[in-house]
Amino acid sequence: MTVTHASFVTLPVTDQDRALRFYTEVLGFEIAADLHMPQGRWLQVAPKGAQTVFTLSGPGMGDFEPGSTRGIMLVTTDVDADCARLAEAGVSVHGPDDLPWGRMASFQDPDGNGLMLLTEAQG
Repeated sequence: MTVTHASFVTLPVTDQDRALRFYTEVLGFEIAADLHMPQGRWLQVAPKGAQTVFTLSGPGMGDFEPGSTRGIMLVTTDVDADCARLAEAGVSVHGPDDLPWGRMASFQDPDGNGLMLLTEAQG
């Protein structure tokens, strides 16, 4: 096997513009692609410098159920500050909690896709 990284993760959404605002304005991601194709809009976002991008898949772009994605782990250097920023933006956050592998919290995007924040344990 010669796999080097994941190209993209699909996040099914009902409203791509609303999702774009959440991922760019609340999470601070950047737009990686925004193309209009015959079957729909190809919209991708990512944290600055990330190899893997998130495709905000709207109607017509596959047989995906909005809100069905779970377990997306976002690594951060300061989970507490990020949780405070999410709460200020009106996002319901669970945690952060101390776990053997680090300090972790969970939240959902506007469509109910489940994401987590992790500050990894040192050592």
